[in-house]
Amino acid sequence: MGFFTADLCDNFSDKTEVLGADFKSFGGSKKFKGEVITVKLDKNNKDLATFLKNNDGTGKVVIVDVNMRYFAVVGDNLMKFASDNKFEGIIVNGYVRDTVTTKEFDIGLIAKGTCPRKYIPAQDGQIRVPLVIDDVEINSGDFVYVDSDGIVICKERLV
Repeated sequence: MGFFTADLCDNFSDKTEVLGADFKSFGGSKKFKGEVITVKLDKNNKDLATFLKNNDGTGKVVIVDVNMRYFAVVGDNLMKFASDNKFEGIIVNGYVRDTVTTKEFDIGLIAKGTCPRKYIPAQDGQIRVPLVIDDVEINSGDFVYVDSDGIVICKERLV
């Protein structure tokens, strides 16, 4: 994959925003990029699961915000849906689980940390809504680049 986030920040400093350093990798792919699809959840992943199961993810990265509530919203089942539909990766401003298994899927999974529990009952989420994570405004249609140095958000495709 022909990019490095450090080079993007150096070469396009006026076009790049960077998410905070407290995200960790829990997927099989450590380097990925794609067009952003935003998802806002309130603890439960029902609408995210439905979206991942029913949409072509080629060239797409889903960025999920759950306001840092301590419930896992992505685990091995959702990683399978994302992998089956060819998503490039998922970035969660929150928590994930089943991380021994999530690393077996050849897509990216980035999150703040892990939590063994999920939230029940189901609650509605919102797809393609503006998010603000680490003081960075993120919209569907933006582009994201991820490698071992960090997460870069851009309003346009850079590479």
